[in-house]
Amino acid sequence: VGSMVYGLSLIVNGPLTDRLGGRTTILISAAGAALANIWMGYMAATGEHFGMKPVTAFTTAYGMNMFFQSFGAISIVKVNAAWFHLRERGTFGGIFGILISLGLYFAYDLGKRITETMHVQWLFYIPAGLLLVFFVLSAIWVRNQPSDTGHANFDLGDATNEGEKLGPGRVFIRMITHPVLIIIALIEMCSGFLRQAILQWGTDFGKGIGLGKTFVFQNWGLVSCIAGITGGMFAGAISDHLFQSRRSPVSAVLYGIMLVGAISIVPLFAAPWAIGWSVAMMSMAIIGVHGMLTATASADFAGKKNTGMAVGLIDAFVYVGSMIQSFIYGAYLPAAKIRDAKGCLVSNPAAKQIDNWHVWPYAMIPVAAIGFLLTLRIW
Repeated sequence: VGSMVYGLSLIVNGPLTDRLGGRTTILISAAGAALANIWMGYMAATGEHFGMKPVTAFTTAYGMNMFFQSFGAISIVKVNAAWFHLRERGTFGGIFGILISLGLYFAYDLGKRITETMHVQWLFYIPAGLLLVFFVLSAIWVRNQPSDTGHANFDLGDATNEGEKLGPGRVFIRMITHPVLIIIALIEMCSGFLRQAILQWGTDFGKGIGLGKTFVFQNWGLVSCIAGITGGMFAGAISDHLFQSRRSPVSAVLYGIMLVGAISIVPLFAAPWAIGWSVAMMSMAIIGVHGMLTATASADFAGKKNTGMAVGLIDAFVYVGSMIQSFIYGAYLPAAKIRDAKGCLVSNPAAKQIDNWHVWPYAMIPVAAIGFLLTLRIW
């Protein structure tokens, strides 16, 4: 539900960000997501579900959270499109990947420590507090473009001038019919599948094949964070300095790493101790691709005036991919816990059988292959 709400919201919130400005929608995003988390924290603390079943109540609140979060990436890229020249945006895409990666560390490792040392409602209240702090900081410091701070605006070297001549309606038509943008959107659909396949199922996979106590899977957030930072900076640097600010060649290199990593897991079932590091390399590659295409290529093609629309369209495909993997893996991978005859949650014996986890890499291999071939198509 969260992926579905996020993906559908992007289609609306992209043009809305172009109309209202990135600064305004950053504030809307932070305030709305904070309120949704406070709501979830209140329900966790009190047991009050407002006449709904607990799953329905939390799903509703989480859907609200994801609606407001969907402004986040659009707003950030929208603001930065006006501040960074085309030649500098690869590096910014790397910085964007760092931000995503730090969030993974907070969510997986610090979130686990919160639940181990505090009441569960603080898993929601602490992020809400951070969002409110950044609401204030953004209100004070974030500005939409250099001229808002007394500096001169400058030629960004992207499609800004052409986009302003065409207007948003014609830009939208051009985007959904532009062959390169269509391919980028399809690549990002593959990225969404692969990114969430790794992030959402990686720790369960590690436990299922007997690696739950190894470094990679015990420190999943830290490893994902380091991998994402490495991938983002690697992608940004080689895009700006090796490939003359082109994004597709970098994405092809990273997708190649992703494909090799997914294939390597299959023979490594015989020597599972090495799988963790292969998964870490895959995480590095796919976070790098996401920053390169969603945060960078979309701004290049649309120009600063229509960045929100482009990011929204491309990121929507990311969450279509995420939704597809949720259905596939939710149907075919074993749940970590099941209910016994008394209705209590207990460990699922099927989740500890290695054979039940083979579908995890098998499903990723064709998706990574399609993404790799598509990146070669627009090299």
